[in-house]
Amino acid sequence: MIRKATVKDVDSIKRIINYYADLDQMLPRSVSELYESVRNFYVYEMGGEVVGCCGLQVLWVDLAEVLSFAILPEYRGKGVGTMLLDSCLDDARKLGVTTVFTLTYAPVFFEKNGFSRVDKSSLPHKIWSGCIKCPKFPDCDEIALSMKLS
Repeated sequence: MIRKATVKDVDSIKRIINYYADLDQMLPRSVSELYESVRNFYVYEMGGEVVGCCGLQVLWVDLAEVLSFAILPEYRGKGVGTMLLDSCLDDARKLGVTTVFTLTYAPVFFEKNGFSRVDKSSLPHKIWSGCIKCPKFPDCDEIALSMKLS
């Protein structure tokens, strides 16, 4: 079941994100960051356990980022990711956002869901505020993708 995250989900979201952060596949998130942004998250709950999460961060009148997108390995390939992404995209449309982007190591998934690769330099400088915390900054090797919403 997909639903908006609550404060009770923060520990589960952190565990899922940091699983991939430990593998150097995404940026870790602190508990305080997650509490501050919990309203931006959707979670997929199965049998009372949060098994996936995805956030939507609005950055400007026409731009939002899909971030902290992670599904526990045993639930990948079962449609959980697509449902989480669709929830974030629906939210962006309701908010009136016209462009959504992501930085990822899983570009094929996003391309299958309508995103196109873009040059990172085409993204506004405002998006890099979260990147400063990354140990790979400024040599980011993530792939930027973007989608125009209708």
